[in-house]
Amino acid sequence: MAETPRELRIPELALVVLVGVSGSGKSTFAARNFRPTQVVSSDFCRAAVSDDENDQSATADAFDLLNFIVGKRLARGLPTVVDATNVQRAARAPLVRLAREHHVLPVAIVLDVPEGVAQRRNRARTDRALGEHVVPRQRRELRRDLRRLEKEGFRRIHVLTDPAEIDTATVVPERLWNDRRELTGPFDLVGDVHGCRAELEALLDELGYQPRRDELGRAVGARHPEGRTAVFVGDLVDRGPDTPGVLRLVMGMVADGDALCVSGNHEAKLVRALRGRKVSTGHGLAETLEQLAAEPDEFRARVLDFCDGLISHYVLDGGRLVVAHAGLKEAYHGRSSGKVRSFALYGDTTGETDEYGLPVRYPWAEEYRGRAAVVYGHTPVPSAEWVNNTICLDTGAVFGGRLTALRYPERRLVDVVAERVWYEPSRPFPAAGERPAAREPGVLDAADVLGRDAVHTAYGRIAVDPGARGGALAALEVMSRFAADPRWLVYLPPTMAPCPTTDRPGLLEHPAGAFAYYLDQGVGEVVCEEKHMGSRAVAVVCRDAAAAARRFAPGARGAVYTRTGRPFFTDAALAASVLDELAETVARAGIFNELDTDWVLLDGELLPWSAKADGLIREQYASVAAAAGSALPAAADAIDRAAARGLPEPEGARLAELAGRAARRSTSVVAFAEVYRRYRWRTDGRDGLAFAPFQLLAGEGAAYTGRDHGWQLALAERLAAASVHVAAAEGREALVRATRHRTVDLTDPSAVAAATAWWEELTAAGGEGMVVKPLGGGTVRGGRDLVQPGLKVRGPEYLRIIYGPDYLEAGRLDRLRDRRLGRKRGLALREHKLGLEAVARLAGGEPLWRVHEAVFAVLAAETEPVDPRL
Repeated sequence: MAETPRELRIPELALVVLVGVSGSGKSTFAARNFRPTQVVSSDFCRAAVSDDENDQSATADAFDLLNFIVGKRLARGLPTVVDATNVQRAARAPLVRLAREHHVLPVAIVLDVPEGVAQRRNRARTDRALGEHVVPRQRRELRRDLRRLEKEGFRRIHVLTDPAEIDTATVVPERLWNDRRELTGPFDLVGDVHGCRAELEALLDELGYQPRRDELGRAVGARHPEGRTAVFVGDLVDRGPDTPGVLRLVMGMVADGDALCVSGNHEAKLVRALRGRKVSTGHGLAETLEQLAAEPDEFRARVLDFCDGLISHYVLDGGRLVVAHAGLKEAYHGRSSGKVRSFALYGDTTGETDEYGLPVRYPWAEEYRGRAAVVYGHTPVPSAEWVNNTICLDTGAVFGGRLTALRYPERRLVDVVAERVWYEPSRPFPAAGERPAAREPGVLDAADVLGRDAVHTAYGRIAVDPGARGGALAALEVMSRFAADPRWLVYLPPTMAPCPTTDRPGLLEHPAGAFAYYLDQGVGEVVCEEKHMGSRAVAVVCRDAAAAARRFAPGARGAVYTRTGRPFFTDAALAASVLDELAETVARAGIFNELDTDWVLLDGELLPWSAKADGLIREQYASVAAAAGSALPAAADAIDRAAARGLPEPEGARLAELAGRAARRSTSVVAFAEVYRRYRWRTDGRDGLAFAPFQLLAGEGAAYTGRDHGWQLALAERLAAASVHVAAAEGREALVRATRHRTVDLTDPSAVAAATAWWEELTAAGGEGMVVKPLGGGTVRGGRDLVQPGLKVRGPEYLRIIYGPDYLEAGRLDRLRDRRLGRKRGLALREHKLGLEAVARLAGGEPLWRVHEAVFAVLAAETEPVDPRL
């Protein structure tokens, strides 16, 4: 019977070093078991630096290149295989160092084939001639160091000696213990318990967990009826009154699959003590050992096994959540090394001590810029607050503070007051049960925004005001003098970038440019939405006045404001009428109940344009048309009279050219006036107004910015249908209207052609054009960054009011095609990320000043010098 092929188990993220003499089959083995991109070959590197993989004089340079490539791959978290002989310790040492520098495990796979096999293979090669002395020398070097590989630092070593075994062996990647990305929650993350069993049971009860008790009535587990998972950030033990009770409960939850737990520094110290090591019993360990001494030997053995098995950190929810006792900087996420474990357990210190003799912690969270939320404990804080997508949950329960939990993904904090001060802290802490003196969540301070040059979002660091402070100051003036009540000002929509410029005759923009952009970004499906002829409007709509007062501010049922934060309606009665009707529409559509919320945040378009911009239309556009309508006929009459006198050439030809230009300008002005007039119609209070929502951004406890546009537009259609019934009861036209749209598979030429024809139909009928968006929603990525949330594709007639009545003249159109779109695109994407951050903070229940950091940054960004016509 054939033997079962050998399985070589290696970590998913590792540096695999193949070791073997020339002819041992390393390259064949690598090609069979790894992707080509994962393998870094010394032969390839030698050829890359010398054009000849057999040029031994290039070996030093080749290995410099090899080590450089390996370092870059490991820095990016990519598994890497080194295909070289690596029989000398001096060749392996730099690779082990690279693995340690990047906190990945070095693995050695040794192909120790018989010398005769290697020699026969080398003689059969036509691309390289090796002397007969080479393989024996290499094999001596290999055999001399084979038993020392572990001491060199290799964490796993696989030795294969039989060519048949090598040919059939398979590599099986194993996830690191800290990689639990498949677990998506929801989670309840619990701060440092430190032996406070009563507080822990009270907190779990507050969170909705149902305890499981033994025959003595002790809690030995707890399960949430909705399947939530508790995650403990470590330091379950020491200082408190009942460390055994805490361990009994948490160990039971972990064993039952109802909880996860990472190690704290106190668990690590307890393990050493239980093993009989000499350790200091200060900082509460003496109390723990005394309490455990009263427990059976079996229980102490379980405690030792449990605490010894705790890992340094977990990566959860697809990499969006990291839990470590003392926190973890981004470069360490999902990595494994002594340095990573040390940071996760103890944090990073400056080497100094404070006036209480405690180590001064390095403020790693202030420099954190990672995408993953990092939840930790270790250093007691008066209250849990988010700092750059990190949060410390150790709120000093054992010192008389509170035991705090974070609900994830809701980002809602839940806490219980400590029963008493169980352990006197070395550093003063707020009195038992007291919260620290802190600002009210709704209080705003100019220093919050003027003192910052960036906002740290889930999508990276976004600069608030590149260069001078003028943008921030201008934004502060707008907020102070013109903006809506700041308690309602929770989101500002981003500017929208135009599609790439086209070179098609008579056009500046065309759908093909938008389609090509998204296809290039890897987006296969888009939605094309009709661009409404109105003004961007944000509507915060509450179920009733009580909900508005509870969540935002008393005195109104919501707010409707422009994309620069100004109230849309100056008439309070009109604003109230519109909001009442919107609230009734949302209620009739069943949205409040379906989403379990008392308020919604809608982004849309309010029509007509003249409802907000009538003054602009009269003073800027109508005045241009009126002036041209007066001047051009007089000019044409003067030209005609001059021509009637019969001027000689070339003056006659110039005069004919002037006559033609005047006629074309007259035609252009007429077309110009027709365009802006389409955006004006009579309104009388609420009558004549229309609101076209195109996305629901948030409700209580949930952001919907990641929902696909199919869901968003279907919801808008439900609102439009409900609006018909609400308006009919009052004998009016519906307030809410749907947005016409098309879904397009960009890989289907017929679908692309149909969408293009639809755009031509819209613009030919006088429409503004359309907006092309990735179907997947506002958080679609095109590689490492988000793609543009939408590209506007405007028709040639509409662009007359942007670029002037006669912009289609050949010379002008050619100059406009040279417009620079890069700055506008960058601005649009930055503002989009800030908007997503504001919505996430709002839905997560964060204080208003935290939401306003992102809102203010959008307003500040709007002061950047970008061509307003784009």
